[in-house]
Amino acid sequence: MDPRTEIALRTGNRMPVMGVGTWQLTNDTAGTIEAALELGYRMIDTSGDYGTQPGIADGIKRSGIDRGEFYLVTKVEEVGDAYQATRKNLDELQLDHVDLMLIHRPPRTGAGEDLWRGLIRAKEEGLTRDIGVSNYSADLIDALGEVPTVNQIEWSPFGYSEDMLRYATERHIVIQAYSPLTRSKRLRNAALAEVAAKYNKSPAQVLIRWNLRRATVPIPKANQPQHLEENIDVFDFEISEGDMEILNGLNERYSSLGTLPYV
Repeated sequence: MDPRTEIALRTGNRMPVMGVGTWQLTNDTAGTIEAALELGYRMIDTSGDYGTQPGIADGIKRSGIDRGEFYLVTKVEEVGDAYQATRKNLDELQLDHVDLMLIHRPPRTGAGEDLWRGLIRAKEEGLTRDIGVSNYSADLIDALGEVPTVNQIEWSPFGYSEDMLRYATERHIVIQAYSPLTRSKRLRNAALAEVAAKYNKSPAQVLIRWNLRRATVPIPKANQPQHLEENIDVFDFEISEGDMEILNGLNERYSSLGTLPYV
């Protein structure tokens, strides 16, 4: 396994095993994306409300990388017309299609069936190769009717759900893990630090490797070159079964948002 390793999606398309997140990455977005692609990242995660899409477009251009060599994920918001929002995202990204378009979060009134129909139309017209959701519970996914390719949710050893993992696995839904580093809030945990020391790795690297070991797809954010390098340097070690049990046991349903919306 390496940064360019891909997993198969239920649609037959393929996705890299990890990516780089861009939430709040508004300071030199273009430079960060260019550096990430040079380091070997092959998936970029963004959203229409992040304010990063124009910078991502610039970074991709500066990198000189061909469109077929990177995977791009973006999102539409829970209000408005999802089809038109998809087109707006593409305009900002200066692309004719993305690889994955997600509903960023469920609307307060339910699952967002109208939004979902808008994404289905976008997929049928070739504006996105796959469609999915973010921050959805199992009940809300069931209400959509068609199974999404991905559910992007907050996910780390400190906050995750075995029930959601089982549900997603049974339906061949990939879990993309946002905030896999707990937004730095749990990096000084003693048990995590002890495990990291065994492998001569940082706590952040262990959290990313834990996700890879559990077949979830981490998308850590980094806006400093050393963190970009650190986060991708996770393919030269394997966490033992015993240490995985320790990490799995850290679950306290932690969420940087206050609650995990999918449990």
